[in-house]
Amino acid sequence: MKLISWNVNGLRACLTHDFAASFAALDADIFSVQETKMQPGQADFAPEGYTEYTYSAEKKGYSGTACWCKQPPLAVTMGIGIEEHDHEGRVLTLEYPEFYLVNCYTPNSQDGLKRLDYRMEWEDAFRAYLLGLDAKKPVILCGDLNVAHTEMDIKNAKTNRKSAGFTDEERAKMTELLAAGFADSFRVIHPDEVKYSWWSYRFHAREKNAGWRIDYFLVSRRIADRIQAAEIHNEIFGSDHCPVELVIDL
Repeated sequence: MKLISWNVNGLRACLTHDFAASFAALDADIFSVQETKMQPGQADFAPEGYTEYTYSAEKKGYSGTACWCKQPPLAVTMGIGIEEHDHEGRVLTLEYPEFYLVNCYTPNSQDGLKRLDYRMEWEDAFRAYLLGLDAKKPVILCGDLNVAHTEMDIKNAKTNRKSAGFTDEERAKMTELLAAGFADSFRVIHPDEVKYSWWSYRFHAREKNAGWRIDYFLVSRRIADRIQAAEIHNEIFGSDHCPVELVIDL
């Protein structure tokens, strides 16, 4: 099974930058996107052979997740079942016979870390949600998790130590999630490779490859031995992020 995840930073904008061609070339069984920034029906994209599921934020033009699936899931859940966390279209869960696929767009702590306290609450609630699913069947979590976990996952570690996405607090929450029974698929296959999935639009960051790895596929550790490939497609453009891929035998 081939899975793709991509923060498209506005699906309608990405469609004007060859999203449809990239989608077709990647040929995923499940294609998950984050930051759709739209309401249902606002984009003209209906790939043949796929069923679409979308979860939009209540605030227009903000956040949002979507999945296109070759095989329809048994069930679809929007949100994590906690009122204060379920207004921004951030978590879309697909249940399949053998696993749960969770598509997530983690809240950004924002400039000045003004949303860091909320982010910490979110992290604990979301981890509890994942562990509840994992108690029933294995979980595959994909998405923009808005954290570069280690210094290997960011170009300029020292100067970004207190930046949103690389604070000690956010990194510790990722460590806690992995310790709770999850594996970072890219690190399973590429333990020492330096590769990024997001670049600022400023300062020619992508040209210079001054990036961050903040887009992930995490899997329940008990199925980590089934991972066949994990890739970061930094040759694909159209967003400030690039697609990430997981191939797993389920």
